[in-house]
Amino acid sequence: MAGKHSPDAASAEVLFELRGRLGVVTLNRPQAVNALTAGMASAMLEQLTLWADDDAVAAVLVRGAGDRGLCAGGDIVAIYRDMLDGGDATADFWAEEYRMNALISGYPKPYVAFMDGLVLGGGVGISAHGSVRIVTERTRMGMPETTIGFVPDVGGTLLLSRSPGESGTHAALTGAHLSGADALFLGLADHFVPSAKLAELAEALESETPGDAVARFAGEAPPSVLSAQQEWIDACYSSDDAEEIVRRLRAVGGEASDAADTIEAKSPTAVKVALESLRRVRGLGLDEALEQEYRVGLRFLAGPDFREGIRAQVVDKDRDPHWQPATLAEVSRGDVESYFAPLGDRELMLSKERDNV
Repeated sequence: MAGKHSPDAASAEVLFELRGRLGVVTLNRPQAVNALTAGMASAMLEQLTLWADDDAVAAVLVRGAGDRGLCAGGDIVAIYRDMLDGGDATADFWAEEYRMNALISGYPKPYVAFMDGLVLGGGVGISAHGSVRIVTERTRMGMPETTIGFVPDVGGTLLLSRSPGESGTHAALTGAHLSGADALFLGLADHFVPSAKLAELAEALESETPGDAVARFAGEAPPSVLSAQQEWIDACYSSDDAEEIVRRLRAVGGEASDAADTIEAKSPTAVKVALESLRRVRGLGLDEALEQEYRVGLRFLAGPDFREGIRAQVVDKDRDPHWQPATLAEVSRGDVESYFAPLGDRELMLSKERDNV
């Protein structure tokens, strides 16, 4: 299969090839910063499943085409259209995507991700669950879902719940863009490699083990800004109440007050459900976390804020979302808990599927 692509490879949204003993996945929508579509998720799930059992493949590399980033997240315009149409395409996409995230997390071979440039939302899902996660000086990473009236998914709630102190809570509620150094601090990445060295590293991976190859190219990351803010982050975000978190941030002032402004501009429902998601996911495995995220995600598809957030940020681009409810105080405890109610026969049964394999 070396150098071999499908006949329509030039137009394919994701490319697969075997180079030496390295299976290479290239997300191939550079004009959309490689935003993930349902077709791409299905193709990746299928190919990664095949490679997992292929003795000719010693390791896998995932990277993005173009120079803007690995992946800017899911194709939210497609999600918006599906919501307007009242369809099930998004629920089906997420089910496939989450199965892929679970496969990556337990992958039986080294799974190397080049987290260069933009790595947002779904891009975190195809990289941060891997075993060899590489950031660069160009990495701009984040789970910015609260900006569009949604919450971190693709296992992001679990990843951020495991970050040092309350740094993951801060990242989830503010949707902050993170540097490569911040990603390392949060536990979302393992190694820092200068972007100019990635092509050489990719070539080395064709014949060397990832451990040996990465050791030759990795360097010291610059300081993490987030790490330097941990004292006030831990003090302010330790509450389980979003309004109390905002009050504490205001009391600290400065950078903390800026974070309060950011949180108050997000969907109040999304902020409260994101906080609850992070608290509930502690101690769970990835399958259970993804099942919870699927439950919550389907409830957001049915509510007003997700649609309104995409409209304001991506469709009309007026950056003026009208959230319902409009303030944190108006989102009741009952409102939040309703997002976690069982889905009945629509549940994503990842853990049961795994037991039946």
